[in-house]
Amino acid sequence: MALYKKQKQQNMQFLSGNEAVAIGALLAGCSFYGGYPITPSTEIMEEMAKRLPETEDGVFLQMEDEIASMGAIIGASLAGKKAMTATSGPGFSLMQENLGYACMSETPLVIVNVMRGGPSTGMPTCPAQGDVQQARWGTHGDHPIIVLSASDVQECLEMTVIAFNFAEKYRTPVILLLDEITAHTREKIEVPEAGDLEILSRSVPTMPPEWYIPYEDTMRGVAPMASIGSGYRQHVTGLTHDPHGFPTQRPDEVEKLMLRLFRKIDQFFPDIMLVEEFETEDVELGIVAYGSVARAAELAVSLAREAGYKAGLIKLQTLFPFPRPQVEKLARKCKTIIVPEMNMGQMSREVKRVAASLTSVRTLNRIDGQIITPSQIFKALTQG
Repeated sequence: MALYKKQKQQNMQFLSGNEAVAIGALLAGCSFYGGYPITPSTEIMEEMAKRLPETEDGVFLQMEDEIASMGAIIGASLAGKKAMTATSGPGFSLMQENLGYACMSETPLVIVNVMRGGPSTGMPTCPAQGDVQQARWGTHGDHPIIVLSASDVQECLEMTVIAFNFAEKYRTPVILLLDEITAHTREKIEVPEAGDLEILSRSVPTMPPEWYIPYEDTMRGVAPMASIGSGYRQHVTGLTHDPHGFPTQRPDEVEKLMLRLFRKIDQFFPDIMLVEEFETEDVELGIVAYGSVARAAELAVSLAREAGYKAGLIKLQTLFPFPRPQVEKLARKCKTIIVPEMNMGQMSREVKRVAASLTSVRTLNRIDGQIITPSQIFKALTQG
């Protein structure tokens, strides 16, 4: 997906990943934040509390918990606002029921989850990547979802903007996964002006109110979204519903609804599946990584190249829908693929699912609250 519509201006700032997320949200047009503080995502909330009320129509609310936070941003989005919240593991667990409601009601919003050690309270100040499968499957029912990731502070800003664009374009919740290292790393980045960016907003109805069908099956699978209070009739429910929003259990209507929810994502995979490749032209030893681990992997690839090994990296910016075409292409070139991650192998399951018949897939896992280092990845690449 193209993000910059013209050359970035040189506006350098020294920011943390969490601060960059807040700036990215404002650049994307976020005008409502409802949240509850939790380590290591709290700085996002603090920045939004400071910056959002300074905008023309920005509203910030600290809610009593994460359940209420999700309810608040759903309501704000239904009223026409671009809305966001941020949390970490335990709070993300509390959000799952309302996340399902947002999926069924096709409510665009952004949830930033800064992953930390778990389960339960776990290690609040230590990095982990244990929420990957929860992001995909945490809420009940069979549903599509878009899950993005960022590996450095510049990407924290840019992927936040992309998260809002996807949410608005496809009328769906979007999850942005960071980890504690990425969120708390502080480095110099380029902060674009709003006019430098391609900013998308939801389509709104142009027909007379009496003709409006809130969940119409359009060619894109995404119906125009009228704001509550704008004069168009609304019926919003978490129940399976017909195109007018009224609950139904008719098998033909239920099947049509569910197929459309998947189709509006499936048919745009090339737009949604974002990856970056590093030294993959002649690759023999591949790495698939995401988040802060991808930065370590990039250095490991450089070290391996200097030592005479043909190593290469695919950095996943989209985790789900899983970028199968790109990973399959890598697998066809490689003798082996290594998947380093700070969990017991959550993304490696996806890599093995699509690549195990094509090449060897090995995991490199760390679950002690410490980062995976470039030397660890280099050793895995070169010593087998």
